[in-house]
Amino acid sequence: MIAALGVTLASCGGKSGGKPNFADNEYAVRTVETQGTELQTTFPATIKGIQDVQIRPKVSGFITKICVHEGQNVSAGQLLFVIDNETYQAQVRQAKAAVNTCKAQLATSKLSYENSKELFANKVIGQFELSTAENTYATAEAQLAQAQAALASAEEALSFCYVKSPAAGVVGSLPYKVGALVSASSQEPLTTVSDVNTVEVYFSVTEKDMLAMTKGADGVAGAIAAYPPVKLQLADGTIYDQPGKVVKASGVIDAATGSVSLIARFDNAKHELRSGGSGQIIIPQSTSSAIIIPQTATSEVQNKKFVYLLGKDNKVKFTEIQVNPQNDGVNYIVTGGLKPGDKFVSKGISSLSDGMEIKPITEEQYQKKIDDAAKLGEGQNSASKVIDAMTSKK
Repeated sequence: MIAALGVTLASCGGKSGGKPNFADNEYAVRTVETQGTELQTTFPATIKGIQDVQIRPKVSGFITKICVHEGQNVSAGQLLFVIDNETYQAQVRQAKAAVNTCKAQLATSKLSYENSKELFANKVIGQFELSTAENTYATAEAQLAQAQAALASAEEALSFCYVKSPAAGVVGSLPYKVGALVSASSQEPLTTVSDVNTVEVYFSVTEKDMLAMTKGADGVAGAIAAYPPVKLQLADGTIYDQPGKVVKASGVIDAATGSVSLIARFDNAKHELRSGGSGQIIIPQSTSSAIIIPQTATSEVQNKKFVYLLGKDNKVKFTEIQVNPQNDGVNYIVTGGLKPGDKFVSKGISSLSDGMEIKPITEEQYQKKIDDAAKLGEGQNSASKVIDAMTSKK
């Protein structure tokens, strides 16, 4: 019985040992066709509030009070920090005293001038004495104006000790604590207030892409107006649920990178996006004439993609192609090197070489041979298990 099974197993086997029993030169070939598809291009992006205001002190001093915390929503004019202001209060008091002194001097000089006018009218004094009194009065007026200006300056300096938010927004980090000495020349700002109800997302495109955008459009403004809505992929890979609109483009090409900066705006009513964050801008594109091929039909040599094109003489040619860098991990979108009607080897390319003559078969025929070989392999395995079981019993 064991001998009979051995004969049966031998009759089922083949030289391929369960592999497809193809002729040595049979390969699946596909004809290039175009089809409609949705393409998308991604660009690294940086998120910023529509208004990011750095808060810096205008006067030097120690921080005596911090009135907000990180992440707090503040309104325009809200008090953020208090800087030690004893010196500035003393300067205000001194300036007020100077104003009062000048007012008294002005009142005295005015009385003297009025009296000199009466004496001059009665011819008691001459023109020189009258002019002197008039000049003294004018000088007192000027001194009062100067003292009032000094008071206004001292009061303004005192007001700078109370640092207020110039705009509504969200408070950023607070690098300084109470007691820290700060000044207008401090390297870090006291904090940053960001208006993030709407965010601006910055990304860059190449000069070539920018030229392609503006061709056929009414300049840059027309190209931006016609720009499709964009999506934002967040750092965790999720897609932000609000579409964005490109609103601005830089008027200068960056000489170092050869790129142009674009800005897209996204509504951020829920404050999910934070200023300083990063992500990817996704730009959708529709095309009705894309050439799509499986990645398994390509080989890569020195970061270049190649396929085996089938010639009329059934010989294959190792041909370079260009593909869109964005792909789904399964297929490539070909941008150059292939045209509709071309034929390329779509399966089994690992054993091909340039100039080799093959026998083209369809992908269906190729798959059928694989399936048949798999069934043959399963039959061999079953027979082997039977023999092993019977041998172990014996």
